[in-house]
Parts: sequence; C-alpha cells; structure tokens
Amino acid sequence: MKIGVISDTHLQAPDAALFHLVQTVFKDVEMILHAGDLTRLAVLDAFSEKGVVAVCGNMDRSDVAGRLKDRELIEAAGFRIGLIHGWGSKKGLEERVRTQFKGVDAIVYGHSHQAANHVKGGVLMFNPGAYSGSFLLGSNASVGILELGEGITGKIIAL
Repeated sequence: MKIGVISDTHLQAPDAALFHLVQTVFKDVEMILHAGDLTRLAVLDAFSEKGVVAVCGNMDRSDVAGRLKDRELIEAAGFRIGLIHGWGSKKGLEERVRTQFKGVDAIVYGHSHQAANHVKGGVLMFNPGAYSGSFLLGSNASVGILELGEGITGKIIAL
C-alpha cells in the first residue's frame, strides 16, 4: 500500500500545481495524509478522488481548526500511523510529537518545513517537508510517500 504525505501547503485554495501533484506523484497512492497548515479547507478538494486524512496546523484559520483534529491515528495495512502537525521551535519538535502517540509504527508530522525520514526508537519519524517550501529556512518544496508492506518505509520527493 502507498500513502501520499503532504504538509504545510499554505494555500487559500488548491492551485494547478497541487492538482498536478495528485495526478503525477500521488497517482498510485491509496490515500493522502495532510500534516496541517492547509490554511483553508478548500485545499482538501484537490485530494477528493484519493481520500484524505488531515490535521489542523498552527497557521490554519478558525474554520479549519473547528473541523479538523490536532492529531489522528490511522490504521492501514496492519500498521498504526500517528498524524500531527507539531508546534513550537523546530529544536525538540520530534521529541514533542513523539509524546502524543503510543504504540505506533510511524509518526507523520510537519511544521518545521524540513523533511525527515528515519527510525527512532523503533518508530518511523516522517516529515514530508513543506509543499510551500521555505525560503527562510533554506528548504525546497517537497512531499513524501509511505510504503506499507512487510514494513513501513518513507521516501521524500523534491518538487
């Protein structure tokens, strides 16, 4: 099973590039996880054909915050995946998000605009980076793919 992962879109509405992403990079995924900072709920319309699970981020408007939870637990292909945006400084971010889930195989998070894909304490820590990129943090736009089979692995894809 393949899952598309995106975070920090920071859009008012889906743009042509986001629809293109769904038709190309995410064409073979069965679901999409959005790790927050959509900004507006309309952004989720780009993923309507795939099905999406999304969480609220710190930059989301009140209507998004009123509709989405701050964390979700997804069970897929026998794996448990925690989904959260994150908060505060990028220093210590992984440690903070780890405290929010127990008994998971992976934690997907965003917030830092910096991609991460490594195992820590037996848990895959996966941040797809930011769809919007980050000039200030010196990172380019990226998304990710999780592959669930005999294990769970992640891949970062530069846009």
